[in-house]
Amino acid sequence: MERKATIDIGGMTCATCAARIEKRLNKTGGVKGATVNFALEKAVVEFDPELVRAPELVEAVHSLGYQVRTGQRRYRIRGMSCASCAQRIETALQRLPAVVKATVNFAAETATVEYIGELADDEVIRAVKAQGYGAIPAEEGQVDREKEQREREIRHQQRMLVLSAALSTPLLLYMFGELIAGFGRLLPGVLFNPWFQLALATPVQFVAGWQFYRDSYHTLRNRSANMSVLVAMGTSAAYLYSVIVTVAGPLVPGAHHVYFETSALIVTLIILGKYLEARAKGRASEAIRKLVGLQAKTARVLRDGAEVEVAVEQVQVGDRVVVRPGEKIPVDGVVIEGASAVDESMITGESLPVDKKVGDRVIGATLNRTGSFVFEATRVGKETALAQIIKIVEEAQGSKAPIQRYADRVSAYFVPAVIAIAAVTFAVWYLAADPGNFTRALVNFVAVLVIACPCAMGLATPTSIMVGTGKGAERGILIKGGEYLELAHELNVVVLDKTGTITRGKPALTDVVPLGAGDGGPEAARRLLALAASAETGSEHPLGQAIVEAARQEGLSLERVHAFEAVAGQGVRAVVGDERREVLIGTRRLLEGRGIDLAALEPEAVRLEQQGKTAMLVAIDGRPAGVVAVADTVKPGSAAAVRQLQQMGIEVYMITGDNRRTAAAIARQVGIDEAHTLAEVLPDQKAAKVKELQGQGKVVGMVGDGINDAPALATADVGFAIGTGTDVAIESSDITLMRGELGGVVDSIRLSRATIRNVRQNLFWALFYNTVGIPVAAAGFMSPVLAGAAMAFSSVSVVSNALRLRRFRFGDTPRPDLRKERTVDGQDAMLAVRDGDRAGRSEGHVPVPR
Repeated sequence: MERKATIDIGGMTCATCAARIEKRLNKTGGVKGATVNFALEKAVVEFDPELVRAPELVEAVHSLGYQVRTGQRRYRIRGMSCASCAQRIETALQRLPAVVKATVNFAAETATVEYIGELADDEVIRAVKAQGYGAIPAEEGQVDREKEQREREIRHQQRMLVLSAALSTPLLLYMFGELIAGFGRLLPGVLFNPWFQLALATPVQFVAGWQFYRDSYHTLRNRSANMSVLVAMGTSAAYLYSVIVTVAGPLVPGAHHVYFETSALIVTLIILGKYLEARAKGRASEAIRKLVGLQAKTARVLRDGAEVEVAVEQVQVGDRVVVRPGEKIPVDGVVIEGASAVDESMITGESLPVDKKVGDRVIGATLNRTGSFVFEATRVGKETALAQIIKIVEEAQGSKAPIQRYADRVSAYFVPAVIAIAAVTFAVWYLAADPGNFTRALVNFVAVLVIACPCAMGLATPTSIMVGTGKGAERGILIKGGEYLELAHELNVVVLDKTGTITRGKPALTDVVPLGAGDGGPEAARRLLALAASAETGSEHPLGQAIVEAARQEGLSLERVHAFEAVAGQGVRAVVGDERREVLIGTRRLLEGRGIDLAALEPEAVRLEQQGKTAMLVAIDGRPAGVVAVADTVKPGSAAAVRQLQQMGIEVYMITGDNRRTAAAIARQVGIDEAHTLAEVLPDQKAAKVKELQGQGKVVGMVGDGINDAPALATADVGFAIGTGTDVAIESSDITLMRGELGGVVDSIRLSRATIRNVRQNLFWALFYNTVGIPVAAAGFMSPVLAGAAMAFSSVSVVSNALRLRRFRFGDTPRPDLRKERTVDGQDAMLAVRDGDRAGRSEGHVPVPR
């Protein structure tokens, strides 16, 4: 049966691109026809799903250097018992024609499906159901529903545990009566009656233990095996053997002992383990429920001049929302009236309240502390910062870290190997070790089956990743996937963008030094500032905006711009005023490229740069006119964060488009070596610098906040975006730091190291447990009951170890006072007029109003 898929394609630049993709798709085996529309950036492909599937279509497009935009959906999965179940569902989903990639997380009980074209939920649900499991779409806002399902599962296991424990207790007493001399005489004789034991064990085997039979049926029907198969085989062997001895004992040579207590206690202990595991897994995913609990339930909206209380879901973009002291801010917006201090710790992890005034952004779910204010809603529903955070954390918790692939490979072959080992154990004991002793061989066979459970291995990685990503979210560290949390611990180089990352990113004008200032005094500085600001009115660069802002604060009238050109990484050229004067303002490279002699400007530029200021040279009508300087102060915690990274054995680099002197001055302030300072790097060269470091065999993290950082963030092994930066940078990054300070990088790497250490502990004990347990059971030194107890508590111990991450304490990273934000080292900016007779000194300072 043929299918049709619509593929969204990125990266095409002309119709020729479309023709290339179309030709390549049509050559792919199984494709009946493909049409690519350049204008719509879509390809419509008819294909035979028996011959070709989505991953091959995607690879065909990727092989030509273009991107495929895939859709993604998440589903809650019910009924998994071990990592083998997750792998089986994953394989079934990947067989669906439209599915590019499927990831099933056993610990989180979720499936994430990446697809092209259209994918119906029913199709996914049917594929999961065919494997013997349940699936429902994990729509946003379904966390409460998930909690209900998990609690329902806990209650079910609790009921089965009570039933099996009540019926198994007399059998346990019987076992002690057999093992402890004299204890049996204290027990009622009925406990030793095999028919009575059969009556007790049967409900345990087929009521409480039915879940293992049901799961085994679906697993074996799909030609696979999992933990339930081991449990069902082991307990059934002990139970059926005991039934035969009870019913036809004299007909079975050498058979005189029944093992009802073995089968019943194994089922009881394993259900106890599943019950404890379900409770622990619920705590592991607690981060999501905490985030959802932060949401406000109602909002007070101004409509027709009156305050109306509405459900938060009914708030619309553009609504004016009133917030009073002590209330939660319902959605994201911008303050338009009033002022207050807002506690943003629940989103950013920053404990200090942040002052908000007209024009400032506020985040939904944060707490208003003091004053009342009105804000205009800008993001509601799924678009709010909290909703995006929840989405990122959910996706991260549902992802797989690379280290988990090892456990998945082992689990795929583990159960069949265990069954083979158990069969060999039975044969060796029955034929060689204790010839003819069927009972001894059977007991050891059951012990091997029961001791070898892949659950612990399946839980080792995802549970730690769930807890680690949730812990990060509490600190305002949003990790987009388990692979990034894992990779962060391997970083040995961190590259820091300067503006907005190391520094505040809010530069202010500090000096205006006209050439020959001694002749014109302050008025010459004002004329130079007016021309420079007029030229920069068309610029979006923070340095240009600082010049324009200073001119406006001085009350200078700016002239009309007739022509404007921004030269990337160098500055601007503009024609301004009625006299059509050409103004160049920027780097040495810009002026030298126009043949302008810089000798008269160089001494002052060097002096300012040595003070850590960005000096911009100005030329008017092809002649040097002066220097203007702008300073961007270092964030309070930057130096401490750099020092801590270096103490962790990480090389720290700074990258900037600024000139070398200014860059070196900032680097000195935060403790970065001059050799690690990459200056005068154009925006499009930042990614190349990251690649250069990677080419030296280094694992590189890039930290930035601007649009021009996006390529470098995407190129780095791990990209860190400062959460106060642009949406483009945040989208391109792997880890977003909501607090907007470098201490978050330190916290992220420490958390990564702690999480991976925890994962390795889990994997070690899971492997050690099976490596030691199976030979011990095969050698006959472990009873099936003890094996059942060990297996049940192995999973619980792994999950409990992962939960220790909830107690992880972040280091004393610098926590700046966000209520205080000044520029230029807290002082007012100055216009400095150079005395032409005394180079290097300034006088006639003209303060710029704040």
